[in-house]
Amino acid sequence: MFEYLVKRLLLIPVTLLGIFTITFALLYLVPGDPVSTIMGEKTDAATREAITRQLNLDKPKVVQYGMYLGNIVQGDLGKSFITRRSVNEAILDAFPHTLALALLSVLIMTLIGIPVGIISAVKQKTFLDRFVMVSAIGGVSAPNFWVGMIVLYVFIYNLRLFPMNPLETISMGFLPYIGYLILPAAVLGVRGIAVVARLTRSTLLEVVRQDYICMVRAKGLTERVVILKHALRNALIPVITYVGMDLAFLMGGAVVTETVFAWPGLGRLAVQALRQKDIPMVLGTVLFTAAVIVIANLITDLCYGAVDPRVKLGKK
Repeated sequence: MFEYLVKRLLLIPVTLLGIFTITFALLYLVPGDPVSTIMGEKTDAATREAITRQLNLDKPKVVQYGMYLGNIVQGDLGKSFITRRSVNEAILDAFPHTLALALLSVLIMTLIGIPVGIISAVKQKTFLDRFVMVSAIGGVSAPNFWVGMIVLYVFIYNLRLFPMNPLETISMGFLPYIGYLILPAAVLGVRGIAVVARLTRSTLLEVVRQDYICMVRAKGLTERVVILKHALRNALIPVITYVGMDLAFLMGGAVVTETVFAWPGLGRLAVQALRQKDIPMVLGTVLFTAAVIVIANLITDLCYGAVDPRVKLGKK
């Protein structure tokens, strides 16, 4: 386990360096000019030249790459071209909102998806099972932006249960904040509920056919004990994989949902920065997102050994 952990930790800087390099290169292929975004198209040549020099955009791309990389190694992600705000501060302000959204979404998908999958497996080939599977297909197929727009129209614009501006709710305190957060978290969790339910059902049906489950049943244990104590533990390994990877993705920034609900999270911050070609902000958000995803995936892998002792990490 220790050897496996050390290898994975050593790979993290290499992975982040590759992501940073690719992102830096792609940013210069995206149409747009940061100076034009800041000053407008009708700016005199002298002003444009001064701004370009101030932002170090007059230097060769290799030099810019080295400057960004040197600052990042020191923990400084730079300043936004547009707002001149520290990228570190902007990310630290946005990430808690994305983290809260991701955690609540994962909580919703697991608390609903796993029990639904268990019930569907136990009631295999019944009307309830077919209804759950059809609903799961619908949940996987429904686009987040479409579900989000329906939720916005019904609960905010029509019923007016929540303020139209989420910042109003955030400033009202913890309970109103959580109350509003349930909307985007539920929308974000719709697909996850469907996937978790299907995964739980399929893996549980596979596990209950194993020989050791037959032996457990032969001991005279009730079906509830057989399912919940013996079969479910092994059946949850694929579910943990999905939930861990999904949590990593969501913590990186649920771009569509945050944009639809105007949620001040990391995904929305990255989209705004990309539209304005705010290079330091884009590089900072992408690098931070990548670090979160890599670390979350590592934690997910380490959870395998805790759930199933048969899994030996790092062993061939």
